[in-house]
Amino acid sequence: MIKMIKIVIGMTTILLMISCANLLPTVEQTTESRWKSYEDTKQSFDKIMPGKTTSGELKELGFDPFENPNIKLLNYLEITRTFIPNESIRLADLDPDIQTCLKAQTACHGYEISPKIMNSERYGNVVLDVLNFRRKTRTTGWKFQGLIILNGERVVYKLESGQPRILELEDRENPLGPLQEISVTPNLSPID
Repeated sequence: MIKMIKIVIGMTTILLMISCANLLPTVEQTTESRWKSYEDTKQSFDKIMPGKTTSGELKELGFDPFENPNIKLLNYLEITRTFIPNESIRLADLDPDIQTCLKAQTACHGYEISPKIMNSERYGNVVLDVLNFRRKTRTTGWKFQGLIILNGERVVYKLESGQPRILELEDRENPLGPLQEISVTPNLSPID
């Protein structure tokens, strides 16, 4: 009778492990900022008016690299590399306000903002995951990227991009389980 109880407890434990996906790890990756959503970031960014908004007004909107973390300061050399990455693009090809700004050299500076929130959650069979036979991962979140260019104290240019909604599913199978080492990048060597 005691042996039967041990078997039932063992089987119940195994079934619980197999069915409880909440036993799998989750990861939340946040680039710290005052904005908590893509829409919130975009609303603040949309208030920036090139030719009108000053650096003081940028601070009020939250675009202050000394107050709000994860805003990168750009000097005119970095801005030049952004807008003229190779010889096929000339200064004359750029927006007139960017041309004027780059000609001003040290007065030309900018901010690069890239707030994001990414949540990664593994799901599926706990035993297969723990033993590295099969790992399923769901990644959700958002990512905003903005570029603000100032000439002196006035915004002359802004540009935005990003992903308002991210949903990525990964299903990785390893037939040898814990014995198999997975290489994320293929070994590409030149052919002689």
